[in-house]
Amino acid sequence: MDTWFSRLMAAPLPPPRPGAAAVALAGVHKVFVTGAGEFTALQEVNLQVAPGEFVAVVGKSGSGKSTLINMITGIDRPSGGEVWVAGTPVHTLTENQTAVWRGRTLGVVFQFFQLLPTLTALENVMLPMDFCHVYEKSARPERALALLELVGVSAQAGKLPATLSGGQQQRVAIARSLANDPPLLVADEPTGNLDSRTAAAVLALFQGLARAGKTIVMVTHDQDIARQSSRIITVAEGRVVPVGEGGGPA
Repeated sequence: MDTWFSRLMAAPLPPPRPGAAAVALAGVHKVFVTGAGEFTALQEVNLQVAPGEFVAVVGKSGSGKSTLINMITGIDRPSGGEVWVAGTPVHTLTENQTAVWRGRTLGVVFQFFQLLPTLTALENVMLPMDFCHVYEKSARPERALALLELVGVSAQAGKLPATLSGGQQQRVAIARSLANDPPLLVADEPTGNLDSRTAAAVLALFQGLARAGKTIVMVTHDQDIARQSSRIITVAEGRVVPVGEGGGPA
């Protein structure tokens, strides 16, 4: 059926730059104008994430880490500087182009899962495919089931989210984030509502996805969780300070 959304998703995107970093920010700053005046959330941020890297972003509340993630996902635009993701200059895209790019390039995993309660686990995973038309309609159920198998919850395919545990819902959400085979996953406090055992299983899943070539940028407030990544980026007062491999000093 021809809908405004299907026409939107057919909008052309600029060709990606070959051989580019998964994420590259160059001289990015962000200034918000409030009733009390201007507030600088990011200051001249330069950052690169390599393809297949599993990066954790940490920082205190108000440090700028949420603004940084909003730059990467195209939710917000920089006041200056450049944002490149998977070779695409995100800072130059129109609103329509950003919607198309996000659907094809990003998988997002939320703290509160954000599964649609009236759809089964299988249907939730199929939803991004239905929106973006990356896969033929006949192939979507099989792919969704394969993704649920990948994350270990294929037995729950026909169940509604309310009947699943928190860990099972998060696994379904991860499967959904992989639906269109995006090169980049952004996870916002993905273990915040999970017990320690389930959180460890989710982190192991992320590590496996990174080994398979997915790039993962994870926001967390938990240093122990962050140390499970391959690199930690600390955000403080609008600036990023890279930390070395395994969480040690750079």
